[in-house]
Amino acid sequence: MSGTFVGMPAFPRAAHEAVRDQTLRGNLRHATHTVRAKRAKAVAEVSDWAALREAGKRIKDHTLRHLDRYLVQLEEAVTAAGGIVHWAADADEANRIVAGLVKDTGETEVVKVKSMATQEIGLNEALEAEGIRAYETDLAELIVQLGKDRPSHILVPAIHRNRGEIRDIFRSEMSEWGRPAPDGLTDSPAELAEAARLHLREKFLRAKVGVSGANFMVAETGTLVVVESEGNGRMCLTLPETLISVVGIEKIVPTWRDLEVFLQTLPRSSTAERMNPYTSTWTGTTDSETADGPRVFHLVLLDNGRSDTLADEVGRQALRCIRCSACLNVCPVYERAGGHAYGSVYPGPIGAILSPQLRGTASEIDASLPYASSLCGACYEVCPVAIDIPEVLVHLRERVVEGGPVTREGNKVVLRPAKGHAAERAAMRAARWVFTRPGALRTGQRLASRTRRLHPRTLPGPGRAWSGTRDLPPVPAEPFRDWWQRTHGGKDAK
Repeated sequence: MSGTFVGMPAFPRAAHEAVRDQTLRGNLRHATHTVRAKRAKAVAEVSDWAALREAGKRIKDHTLRHLDRYLVQLEEAVTAAGGIVHWAADADEANRIVAGLVKDTGETEVVKVKSMATQEIGLNEALEAEGIRAYETDLAELIVQLGKDRPSHILVPAIHRNRGEIRDIFRSEMSEWGRPAPDGLTDSPAELAEAARLHLREKFLRAKVGVSGANFMVAETGTLVVVESEGNGRMCLTLPETLISVVGIEKIVPTWRDLEVFLQTLPRSSTAERMNPYTSTWTGTTDSETADGPRVFHLVLLDNGRSDTLADEVGRQALRCIRCSACLNVCPVYERAGGHAYGSVYPGPIGAILSPQLRGTASEIDASLPYASSLCGACYEVCPVAIDIPEVLVHLRERVVEGGPVTREGNKVVLRPAKGHAAERAAMRAARWVFTRPGALRTGQRLASRTRRLHPRTLPGPGRAWSGTRDLPPVPAEPFRDWWQRTHGGKDAK
């Protein structure tokens, strides 16, 4: 995976700064609470939601177990339909492939559908280095691009911006990228949307090359699927002569019938809609100059750490993710810290488990992400494919603290324990020693009870970071064992 955002500190320091920004917190609180309430209402309409959730989980798990077979089937189907398939092991290879394909057309600009995969590999920056300008056409992505900003949410990348800020960005930056903002532009949503529509329309009409990702790929037919709410994606997918789609290998589903499940769960979990306003599908190319769709289609299948993640029996469930962002909208940590603090294009709970697996935990920011959670479990409850994010978080915390065997770039390696966790490792080993020796545990409990008046309200040394934001639980006057022995004589009450 490409590097972290330049200059990003570890999550605790980044979050410490973010929570001081009152405007940011207000924007996030309003947006996430609104989407959360709408989602709950949309999901409540579906009587078999739990069954759909379980079906989505099983389809994804089955596909991941047989990913090699389905990827080959997909390649054969895409090729038979007139498309060309490329395989990219990492971000650099994917960027080289895309840049080369654009250069082969003789064009120096492309229009883009919103795509997490292209953000992940830093495609815009790679194309710019090759003299190719990439125009984001999703409204929120346009705001981020014009504002020289970074996305902070999976579904709504500009969620940290309010209408006034967006108006100011349009007024000052649109003219550098094409058609300027209308004179007298206000912060009215209708006016902002119309300004973006006018600005983008000329790009759609002249673009010869489009770049997209995909929400799903259907192995049996070689069909790619993009769901959206604005229609900009369909313009990018149908107008350009050449279409290049960069898609993570985990986005595959075996059949059209499997797709049916996700077309019910994804819109409700993401935008709280019964179905997406625009669901675009394309299979290969078109031979007619008057028909919709590309005459040349390239599919770039991106690994970039996904095979390594697949090798982890606990962590691989992160690859079920369908990028709905429901986990972000219920997360108390994300709501207060915002997306930029995660140092990744994948923020929130899913980013806290996905980024350290795709990129590894060698960097300070990636080693800190598994700790960017209160483990409240709200993310698991809303996930439409039942990813047990708290389980993976704890699993990754163990990897950071203890090190151990992992798969990196297809090779088995042994990670060394991360720095700064010596006290934690010592405490856990001491606890393990005590809990496996009943006599020592009993003695420790009695000693703690008899000295409880002397206990400090905060922990000293390294423990100060933990107790600085938490109250230490009071120690009871006697251990439960002693109370039970005294009141029941060691026997069940009758």
